Amino acid sequence: MQDLINDLQKYSTELDMSVKRLRRNGEALAQAEKDYKVLLRQEVLKLRDEGMAVGIIDKTIYGVPSVAEARFKRDVAEAMYKANQEHINTTKLHLRIIESQISREWNS
Repeated sequence: MQDLINDLQKYSTELDMSVKRLRRNGEALAQAEKDYKVLLRQEVLKLRDEGMAVGIIDKTIYGVPSVAEARFKRDVAEAMYKANQEHINTTKLHLRIIESQISREWNS
């Protein structure tokens, strides 16, 4: 029974840490999204000022190295955020399982 209580405390602490990490990851995702959109806009305007046809800009902008790098960073930040959410869900599941085991042992 003590092992279950220790596991419960461990997962509860882990959940608290994951929620704090989710906030940091959410802020990083928002910043990466902002950086990407601002750079994308700047590069589109630059290409347009250089005389590139608007229809072609849409097809070439994502191949501009700085835009591709900003998009990559945004995608990585999004993956980290989603992985963090999954970890929180998994930790909650572990907590429910342990609580159920404790309840069964307590009632028997």
